[in-house]
Amino acid sequence: MTDATMLDVARLAGVGVATVDRVINKRASVRPETAQRVLAAAEQLGFRRTGLIRHRIDEQQAGPRLGFILQKRSTYFYRELGLAIEQAVGSQGKAVIDYLDELTPQHIVARLQEMARKVDAIALVAADHPQVNQAIDMLAVQGTPVFALVSELSAEACAGYVGLDNRKVGRSAAWTISRLAPRPGKVGLILGSHRYLCQEQCEISFRAYLREYAPGFQVLETLTSLEDIHLAQAATLELLDRHPDLAGIYVAGGGIEGVLEALREQRPAGLVTVCHDLTDITRQALNDDLVSMVLSHPLEWLSRRLVDCMVNVLRERQGRGALQNILPFTIYTAANV
Repeated sequence: MTDATMLDVARLAGVGVATVDRVINKRASVRPETAQRVLAAAEQLGFRRTGLIRHRIDEQQAGPRLGFILQKRSTYFYRELGLAIEQAVGSQGKAVIDYLDELTPQHIVARLQEMARKVDAIALVAADHPQVNQAIDMLAVQGTPVFALVSELSAEACAGYVGLDNRKVGRSAAWTISRLAPRPGKVGLILGSHRYLCQEQCEISFRAYLREYAPGFQVLETLTSLEDIHLAQAATLELLDRHPDLAGIYVAGGGIEGVLEALREQRPAGLVTVCHDLTDITRQALNDDLVSMVLSHPLEWLSRRLVDCMVNVLRERQGRGALQNILPFTIYTAANV
């Protein structure tokens, strides 16, 4: 063992000290052939961290470790998404999936930082918040790209977005209610939180479509469920009590299970309900005529595209800017489930 330094290793390998640091600390991707030159130089010099360099190269050859931070495990959609992601990763690398039971920005930031110590890239479902965006920007500087999944994030260094065109989703929901409702009337709108940009976009486009093409429909003040089933149920019951002449309900956020429980208790005749994502619960609701239409993420396609994007970003040697992958959504009615 000698007193060789990172500078000595860099000179012998014909690379910069920063490259040696990236190999050792995984601060960014390094070409396999370059990493092998660094290892050979370290072994020749008897560099004290040669074992760690060899371990880093072995990790790289085994495939990238991809981290996924999803919302509550108790939500059927996210359990199904987690399974689809595991299948999509397959033999390309290792999937590390974490579910959030607490959705505060502080908790999300802590989980992001913890996840970054274990993986090479991260995909995150979260509400847009300055603290979360700051954490994403800091992780990017440290060499860990973060993708927004399902709902976009406004972090400048966000590696990309994989999800739906939520403007089209919201307009499709409005078209459905305006066409299927027996007559124009009041329409309820339930979101999880306006901080989810996907839900905000759905609301804006939903209201805009009805304002332009079906002005006889009155969209009521938006109700929020905070992605909680019980709050969604209470909000729906209150909505039905206050407006027995309701023409439609659009559920653009979490808590659909609670909404359906409320609809089973009481529902005005002719009510048109549109919600997101086909699950066992919403499929049964379609069959029971509680829901008229489901606008759904294509989970397998979404997961494959996400994994491909994450792997490709890790293989890139120079940044190409944020990757936007907009997928078409699937429309389900009682006729095609």
